[in-house]
Amino acid sequence: MTIYLIRHGQTRGNLERRYIGSTDQPLCEQGREALTGKWAPAVGAVYVSPLRRCRETAALLYPDMPQAVAEDLRECDFGAFEGHTYEELKDDPAYQEWLDTAGQSAPPHGESKADIARRTLAAFRAIVSRHGPEDIIALVVHGGTIMALLEELEDSRQFYRWQAPNGGGFRCQWDGVRLTAEESVLCHQENDSSSE
Repeated sequence: MTIYLIRHGQTRGNLERRYIGSTDQPLCEQGREALTGKWAPAVGAVYVSPLRRCRETAALLYPDMPQAVAEDLRECDFGAFEGHTYEELKDDPAYQEWLDTAGQSAPPHGESKADIARRTLAAFRAIVSRHGPEDIIALVVHGGTIMALLEELEDSRQFYRWQAPNGGGFRCQWDGVRLTAEESVLCHQENDSSSE
């Protein structure tokens, strides 16, 4: 099965480098413009996080396809860190602990890496169980969702290796056990080879 993991387009929070995990921000004007009329891989089904930025991205990339919302593909809940920047949080001991443990500890009132992995894996397995080996699907989700899935299911086990730009992601193969990332993808103008 071929699975495209695509990160949503840019939001105001992305531009301002804020933690906006569970905050339901729409695409900003730049994010919308960057995706309007752009190439996206041909797929037979589109699954999305319930958050607006993912649903809006999918509507721009796949305007004629229905979206299947998967609640547990949403981004990490950053708890007390939501809406803040590194500069605003850098002197907070809880934030420093979270950074020092690479997300293993949860932010106050938020999710740990283990929490995120558990729910995203369950959602992923429910989705792939509906499809056969010849199917091609897209998951239009969040950067953290992509990293969590690939860290758990791809052989490298490296969370930060799988950072995707807004509107970008990875083409993967699913063999029922492992998710193998074959190449990076970037939704772009079809004849614009400079952005590949």
